Amino acid sequence: MSSSNIIMFEDIFVVDKLDPDGKKFDKVTRIEAHSQNCDMFMHLDVNTDVYPMFVNDKFTMAFGPYAESGWDTGHRLLYSGNLGGRKTLADKYEYVMHGKLYQIQEEGSRRATRTEMVITFGGLLMLLKGDPSYVSQFELDQRLFCLIRKL
Repeated sequence: MSSSNIIMFEDIFVVDKLDPDGKKFDKVTRIEAHSQNCDMFMHLDVNTDVYPMFVNDKFTMAFGPYAESGWDTGHRLLYSGNLGGRKTLADKYEYVMHGKLYQIQEEGSRRATRTEMVITFGGLLMLLKGDPSYVSQFELDQRLFCLIRKL
């Protein structure tokens, strides 16, 4: 299966702010970022002890569905060596989280409607807000991988 078949959303983001509401945890930073192509707004909690992020960092972020990502659901993280040398989608990224979409809502008027999605990654949260046409394939309670690679 080609990776283009399993990428549900992908865009390039730029970090605008770190911890916009103040620092809450030692090893976690909430980044505020905007996308370059789809005009999306995002808050994302990142374990910056493992994957440091800074203002003006540019990164690509993609979502892949859990079932099609080439990973066994019984493991938190499998590397290509655990799959008989077969490459997975994660091999193309540096930071990967598994989560569940637990809130989708639309706001605004007909011409200015925005969709807001909230995803939890084991306590780390993401808010992604933007044009509904870019996120129409997502469903409530869907399990997803969030894949990030700095540019």
